[in-house]
Order: sequence, then structure tokens, then C-alpha cells
Amino acid sequence: MLPVLVVHGGAGHIPKERAELSSAGVRAAARTGYAVLQGGRSSMDAVVEAVTSLENNPAFNAGCGSVLNAKGEVEMDAIVMDGRTLASGAVSAVRNVANPVQLARLVMDKTSHLCLTAEGASQFARAMGVPEVPGESLVTDYARMRWKRNLGPVANPVECQISGKMGTVGAVAVDAEGNIACATSTGGMLNKMEGRVGDTACIGCGGYADNKVGAVSPTGHGEAIMKVTLSRLILFHMEQGLSSDKGSDLGLATMKERTGGLGGVVTVDPQGRWAARFNTNQMAWAAVQGDTLHYGLYPGEDLTQGIGDAN
Repeated sequence: MLPVLVVHGGAGHIPKERAELSSAGVRAAARTGYAVLQGGRSSMDAVVEAVTSLENNPAFNAGCGSVLNAKGEVEMDAIVMDGRTLASGAVSAVRNVANPVQLARLVMDKTSHLCLTAEGASQFARAMGVPEVPGESLVTDYARMRWKRNLGPVANPVECQISGKMGTVGAVAVDAEGNIACATSTGGMLNKMEGRVGDTACIGCGGYADNKVGAVSPTGHGEAIMKVTLSRLILFHMEQGLSSDKGSDLGLATMKERTGGLGGVVTVDPQGRWAARFNTNQMAWAAVQGDTLHYGLYPGEDLTQGIGDAN
């Protein structure tokens, strides 16, 4: 049934005190994106609005709330992709922008390139009139605490990120016209080297959308996702006849088997059949289809409420 929109707020272990913030955040973002679809706008509009909502929520590792690099600064990546034309836009290692997903869409709409990085992305943002925000405005107390905790020589930022997740965010959607889109945004890896770019900005890794097959937005260990080109791998399995949930499970299992990496995805096919799958302890996700909002945090969980119900 169309339209449909699915969002995620990151996979890993979500501390108990942050679990409800994450769940409420993805539900709010799903409602925001679905309202765009109900208004007759495109799947691209919907995923960008949904991810913008998540970037503006400090509970997530994107926009305000992004994790900090080794220098204690915010560098963010984002991607969008239009399944109708295979057009895509991305930014990487971008600073001083509140909503990287909107800048990624401008890259898609206003340039002939697929990705702009670092200072080049910042110059483009200024040329497009995107407001510049102070870097400190994107830093939360929680992000700074976790940065300090992982400065020691024996610290393991990858393990800490998975075990205290502020998640990468993403969305996939199919609109009433049958057009498919995806969007993903992240602050990257906790205490990463300055200039590190992960999967999010890389087409086929941090997202992929194709009207003929479906769309995927992933979350998890970026380097592992890149090694198996996770988003495109899942869509390959769907091209071979697997459902969105089985294709997602197989892609995640392959990533774990070959790289040891864990993660999660939201996936949708052209008929609006969707999946939210993960092999970590938790992943905050929400989906809206018809008058029903589905959401969950734990494996096998699928809670529902009416789209008009209170959050």
C-alpha cells in the first residue's frame, strides 16, 4: 500500500535513559515525513523532512548531537538518492551546517556532482545561502562526555559507539506515484580521525534507491558497511527475488560473516513492502503506512498506534 515511509535512528545498544528519547524521536520524524506524502509531495521531499527532524533532535548522532572527532569537533556526512532518475547528492566532513541532508539535496539538485567534501562543501553551502551555524551549537554535553571518555590510549571508540549509541539516522519512502527515495545523515564515528569519511556519503553504501528495486538506508559500523556495499548488496538480493526483510537479513549476515561488523537497515520495495532489520541489540525505527504507525526498539518488536494518536 502506498505511500509508505520508514525511518531509523541508529543501531547498537541504546542506554536505558535514552531509549524513550530515541523511540519518540523516530516516531515524530516518521509522522513528519508521512505528512509530506499525505500532502501529495514526493518521496524525496518526505525523506529529507524526516531526516531533518532527526538532525534537529540531540538524541541522535546527526546534526545537533553528532559525535565528536579526535579534536573534539563535529564533522558530518549525508546522502540522498532519487530512485526515479538515480540522481544522488552527498556531503562529507562538513562543518557548521545544521542540516547536512538539506545540503546533500542541494548538491543533487544544483550541481553535476554526486559528493562535495569538507571546505568545498562549506563553500557550496555559502553560495547556496545555507546559514552557517557555530560549531559549538552542534555539540551536546552527552557527546562531549563520550569524547572525553574515549581519549585514553586503551579506549575503543568503535565498541563504545555501538554500546552507547547515538545513532546515524535515515529514511526510505515510496510516494503515491510509486517513486522511491532514501536519505541518511550522520556525525560519523566517535573520536574518529579528522577528515575520516564513513559509509554514509558513499552511494551504494550509506544509501541507495532505485524505482525498479527499492531503497535502503543503513546504520552501523561504517567501514564494515563500505566493505560489502551494504545498501546495494541488499537491493541485489531483492533483485534476485528475496523480500525486503529477507534481503536485509542476508545482507546484514554477510557483513557480519565477512567483516565482523554489526548494523541495521530500513528497506522498502516498489509495492510499499517495508522492513526494519538489525543484528545489534537495538535499533530505534518507525514506519507509517495507511493510518498506522509501527515502531520498535528490540528484535522482533512491532508496536503500533494510530497515526493521529499522541506521541
